[in-house]
Amino acid sequence: MSEKAPVTAAIRVLRQHKAAYTEHLYDYEEKGGTTASARELGVDEHTVVKTLIMEDENKQPLVVLMHGDCEVSTKNLARLRGCKSIHPCSPDIANKHSGYMVGGTSPFGTRKAMPVYMQDSVLQLARIYINGGKRGFLVGISPADVQRILQPTLVDVAIRHGDAA
Repeated sequence: MSEKAPVTAAIRVLRQHKAAYTEHLYDYEEKGGTTASARELGVDEHTVVKTLIMEDENKQPLVVLMHGDCEVSTKNLARLRGCKSIHPCSPDIANKHSGYMVGGTSPFGTRKAMPVYMQDSVLQLARIYINGGKRGFLVGISPADVQRILQPTLVDVAIRHGDAA
């Protein structure tokens, strides 16, 4: 792919914070998720971090950063937040909160400021791949830079595929 990487709101935030990152364009696959992007980039799906827009029972939005090969225990996250329930937003609502299209949601440069929760084990990785603000566009970045820029609350709410919920 010889396309030039887009300059999205996410890229502007990374530049503003002087973060070192690499740009990775790939052929976006509808409903392919992190399995497809990991395959396209030739990386372990565990290093591809998905950006999920969720909301609590009061419709307060939040961002969850999770390994591509894991799910979020919304029960545990709700317990940690001290609320009754948390669930993923519908694509339309997620797009409205983030300013990005689902499949291209980046935690950087969201339209609305939202609390960010990051799976703590993400910090154990040397490098992660996270959405750059457009479908088919990931950035490679150190988890320490993600932590520095987003100041996320670290949580342990991962459900690894194959684990009981």
